[in-house]
Formats: sequence, C-alpha cells, structure tokens
Amino acid sequence: MPKLSTLTAIRKQAAWKYALALIVLLLAVTVGTGIGSVTIPPGEVIRILLQMLPGITAGELEPSRVHIVTEIRLPRVLLAVFAGASLAAAGAAFQGLLRNPLADPYTLGASSGAAVGAVGVIYFGITLPVLGSFTLPVAAIAGGIFSLYLVLLFARVVSRTMAVETIILVGIVLSSFLGSFISLMIALSGEELRQIIHWLMGSVGMRGWTHVGLIVPFFIAGSAFLLFNWRELNVFAFGEQSARHLGIDVKRKKQVIVTGAAILTGAAVAVSGMIGFVGLVVPHFVRLLTGPDHKHLVPLSAIAGGAFLVFADVIARTILSPQELPIGVITALIGAPVFGVILITRLRDKAANPRKV
Repeated sequence: MPKLSTLTAIRKQAAWKYALALIVLLLAVTVGTGIGSVTIPPGEVIRILLQMLPGITAGELEPSRVHIVTEIRLPRVLLAVFAGASLAAAGAAFQGLLRNPLADPYTLGASSGAAVGAVGVIYFGITLPVLGSFTLPVAAIAGGIFSLYLVLLFARVVSRTMAVETIILVGIVLSSFLGSFISLMIALSGEELRQIIHWLMGSVGMRGWTHVGLIVPFFIAGSAFLLFNWRELNVFAFGEQSARHLGIDVKRKKQVIVTGAAILTGAAVAVSGMIGFVGLVVPHFVRLLTGPDHKHLVPLSAIAGGAFLVFADVIARTILSPQELPIGVITALIGAPVFGVILITRLRDKAANPRKV
C-alpha cells in the first residue's frame, strides 16, 4: 500500500508539472498571436482560435483581425513552438546521452551541419523530384546526422575514452569548419545572398502554413525516436558500461537517439535557420525543476522550448519596433551567459570532486 500511495503521489506531481507547462505554452501562443503592429486582446485571440475548431462558433468577429491571426501570426507562432520544441527535446537527449549539461545541437555541430545542408539547397536551388518541398528539411537532417557522426568519429580518434569535454570541443571546432563553407557560399552567391543571410540569422517571420507543414512530420518522427528510448537515456546517465551490464545494445541505441535528435535539429534549422542555445538553456532548467527522468524531461523540455522560443520571438519583433531583430540574437543573448555559468559551475565541481564524471 505505501508503494501504491507513493506511485500515486508521483503521478499527481507529474500531472501538475505537465499542466503548468501547457498553461505557460498556451499563454505564450495567446500573447504571441495577439502582439504586433495591430494589438489584438487575448480574449479576442482566444475566440478566433476557438472558431477555427470544427463545430464551434465564437460570435461575430472582425474579418481583418481573423485574417491577421489565422494567416499571419498563428503560423509564425506555431512554427516557433515546433522549432523550439524540436531544439529543446534534442538538447535534452544530447545532454542525457553524453552526461553533460553543455551538450546541445549548437555546441555539438549538429546545427552547423544542418545549416550547410540547407544553405546548399538554397544556394544551388536543388529540388529533388520525389521530395519536392521536403528537399530542404531532408538535406538539413542529412547534414545534421553527418556532422554528428563526424564529431563522434573524430572524438574517438582524439580520445579513446570519448570524454564528453572532448566531444563538445570537437563539435565546436567542426562548427567553425562548417561555418567556413557557409561563408564561402555567401561570398559566391548573388541573388540568394539576402535569403541565405536572413535565414542564417534565425527567424520564424515571413513564413506560412507551408513551413509548419514541413516541420510537423519530422517533429513527430524525431520525438518518437527519443520518447521510445527514455529508459535507455536514463541508463546512459550512469555511463555506457552500466548500460552494457544491463543488456542494452549501446551502439545501436546511441545511433537511434542520435538519429532522432538529428531529425529534430535538422527540421528546426530547415524552417527557422540557425537559432542557438535553445537546446542548452531549456533542458538545463527543466532538469533542475523536474529531475533527470527522461520519461518526463524530454516532453516537458519540448513544451517549455516551444514557449521559450515564442516569447523570444515576441521580444525580437517588439523590442525595437517597427524594426525586427533576428530571433537568434535574442536566444544568444540569453544562452551565452547561461553557457558560461554552467561551464564555470561544472569546472569548479570537477576540481572539487576529481573522480566525478
């Protein structure tokens, strides 16, 4: 009986965490949809959103405001939700797999690899007959997966133990190397220059329902890869040796988790450009609030990441209104100091406990 009551208490606590996270996300969607050159009150935003649901009539609404919400702002907000959720979930997986709070798609080179794939498609104007509009996200995902495996390969060459610090260092070096290819394409580009630079700075503006449709299937697929392997992520937190003792096929499971995280990263980069530090900041704080269990850490990070990027986008388009800042600037201003704090804390902790991994 005590075990049953304890289990019930844990489930109630988890339910409250999900409820709070969803409330914050709904608040972000409402605020993000209502704020702009034409401010729409939250109540009216909710009525317009409700009217989009089948069988619901929300009374008489102004057509111009309905158009602004449904065709301009809502696709932008939903794109921020899915991009932020993808990056945060991927960051949570990378941090669990590598047992390092500094790991995220940006620091591991996955974002840069995805960017090379996407910029290559834009620069050369590639559209594969079978994929059509999905050529861009598929190329970004392929670039992300390739760069991640390249990082792991070089990290193994540098250090047979594949220390997490070595992996992150190799990731940062590879990001710089891949950045040179992007710079080369920018230098050689003509009409594509403005599109590439605007895309690289990170933005969810000037995009519509088409981009939302591009990211959703990859978000579902990548999330499924991670959620079906939450137990393995929990075990990896204790080291690969422990995972082997428990009968886990470490190599295969690592490939599955890396692939899932790369799918999420590539899809996010393809539709929103280079937006750094979301996968670093959000999972770190969610872990502090909810604990290290990836059964809840991954989905809660996704929800929080979506809300975080929506609020970041609101700041980006209002802080210097009518001028709009790239959303990547806002996330970097928040994420870079957090990265520094985590790094200093980790180094001090390692100095005080040399045996601690």
